[in-house]
Amino acid sequence: MELTIPAAVFALVLIATLALINRRLVDAPASEEVLRRLSPPTDRVDLELARKRKPQESKLGHALLRRINLLRKLEQYMWQAGLYWRVSEILIAELLLIGLGMAVGMMALNDLLLAAGCGAALSTLPLLYVGFRRQRRLKAFARQLPHALDLTKSTMEAGHSLPRAFHVVVGEFSDPIASELRTVLEQARLGVPMVRALEDMLTRVPHEDLRLMVSAIKMQTEVGSSLAHIMGRLSEVIRTRQRLHLQIRALTAQARMGGMVIGLLPVALIGIFSVIQPTFPHMLFYDPVGVKLLKIAIGLDVMALVAIRRILRLKY
Repeated sequence: MELTIPAAVFALVLIATLALINRRLVDAPASEEVLRRLSPPTDRVDLELARKRKPQESKLGHALLRRINLLRKLEQYMWQAGLYWRVSEILIAELLLIGLGMAVGMMALNDLLLAAGCGAALSTLPLLYVGFRRQRRLKAFARQLPHALDLTKSTMEAGHSLPRAFHVVVGEFSDPIASELRTVLEQARLGVPMVRALEDMLTRVPHEDLRLMVSAIKMQTEVGSSLAHIMGRLSEVIRTRQRLHLQIRALTAQARMGGMVIGLLPVALIGIFSVIQPTFPHMLFYDPVGVKLLKIAIGLDVMALVAIRRILRLKY
């Protein structure tokens, strides 16, 4: 009963903040979004000056986060996911979710440490969503890239230039590669060198296969050779790398599934015992010793999942 009024106030603030953010996103003019697309997150000063306005952040907090480069990393992360939100909106959403998780945790568990853990877990939802969108977008781009290189090679062998070949790719393919190459062509039309526009696209799509393409084009502009032949060979190399990646995923599938089963097994067992014998797991939630053991078990389980994930992460 003591937490009813704070929870109600927090819910009203959450609803008002989400409504305000949604209204600002809907009312944003199309020209501002185009300007954002033409101003990728980068360390170059001239591209930073191309922005119409910067997000209104707290000066002290903004300077502190800028110093440790968190805001820039988060901004690049959202660009790579194809999301054009403000960094301040993500931070506000995380703070609200922290408060909501702590309020629910206190009402349900009546333990400050567990409530803080609930708030921290709930605050990761925006980052998890951005990460999910980023991974899906990068995978879609990687699937399209070899076919786009084949079309670029064929177009250039027919006598067209590289920008014209990119125009053909934009017309034949869907997002994300069509939107990224369209941005490159728009930057080139505004006077940005093609190599630099491709480097900006590499910032928005940090994929190793795209890095090979940008390096090949940059080398061709400096040394000079048949770009169509380079595109054809590069397409073969990228397909070989993708086949190797799929083979590695297949060989490590059993170990990854075993790690997931081991990590989720305690949670599943507690749920099963709660259904079969509801009084059996009460000691873990109501006895002081059981609560301490539960906290230690959760910490060790999370550490085990992170360790298994790090061991199975292969770089090639």
